Amino acid sequence: MTPRLCLAQDPEADELLSEKPFALLTGMLLDQQIPMEVAFAGPKKIADRMGGLDPHEIAARDPEDFAALCAEKPAIHRFPGAMAARIQALAQALADQYGGDTAALWTVGEPDGAQLYKRLKALPGFGDQKARIFVALLGKQYGVTPPGWREAAGAYGGSGTYLSIADVVDAASLQQVRSTKKAQKQAAKAGRESSGKAAT
Repeated sequence: MTPRLCLAQDPEADELLSEKPFALLTGMLLDQQIPMEVAFAGPKKIADRMGGLDPHEIAARDPEDFAALCAEKPAIHRFPGAMAARIQALAQALADQYGGDTAALWTVGEPDGAQLYKRLKALPGFGDQKARIFVALLGKQYGVTPPGWREAAGAYGGSGTYLSIADVVDAASLQQVRSTKKAQKQAAKAGRESSGKAAT
């Protein structure tokens, strides 16, 4: 059964994210330095402009052409050129390692949560945090629940938390996640300032 995601807060963009694992992975890649819902709307913009969202086609596209496509208004990201290169690198990695099948990340060899996290972290553009959040997103909303997925997702895997895109199921939860992130940033800033004063 296809999950019904509500990450981009746009029915058509969310339908693409629900049906195409590569769209979901690309949205996660874009989720930095811009609002979450804008990041996850990005794959639909690319699909509309390319007539689809196939990793092989994206990997094979001329880099300058693809960067221009990503920069078209409305751009997919505030840094469309840099993100275009990352998307192509991600598409190339999936084409080379998984035959372009994104779902193979969590199906081939029946990986447990720790192995899935490791596979995601090995992808271009995916660091520790992004890999953990994506494991949480798969487990909480996509029906991908290998043994140990909550542990692999770390704090993001907990139930009843509002820490990341993995917890966004509607407009209200999007605001709750945004509020949590804001509070975390303020707490981190206050912590840095107090440690700075202590050092002087």
